[in-house]
Amino acid sequence: MSDLAAGGEMQEETSGKVKKFMFVNRRAPYGTVYALEALEVVLISAAFDQDISMVFLDDGVYELVKGQQTQAIDVKNFSPAYRALDGYDIEKLYVDADSLAARGLTEDNLLVPVEVLSAAQMAELMDQQDVVIGF
Repeated sequence: MSDLAAGGEMQEETSGKVKKFMFVNRRAPYGTVYALEALEVVLISAAFDQDISMVFLDDGVYELVKGQQTQAIDVKNFSPAYRALDGYDIEKLYVDADSLAARGLTEDNLLVPVEVLSAAQMAELMDQQDVVIGF
């Protein structure tokens, strides 16, 4: 019986470990389900008290652009949901500097506060994660 109790304690210790999850968004917000699915997965992951960060690269930076108008494509604009991330303790939002520049965007064009990183800084940050999931 003591072996079972010891095993139970050990399992409890490892299962309660907080892991670093990074979600990498590389696609435009509309035209596919990737951006919306990523946002939903991020919110679900936050419910499990994990260390969550989001990265926006390539066309993924468009997910955060202010003033999105989606009526013409008959799709609901989900970009305001990014403002709610803070309420879920998701405060680590990173944007690739080159991706912003290549699209003629700056931090001022984005609807939430982000940290803009160089490619080298982004690679270093990704190396520090336990899990990296791309969308």
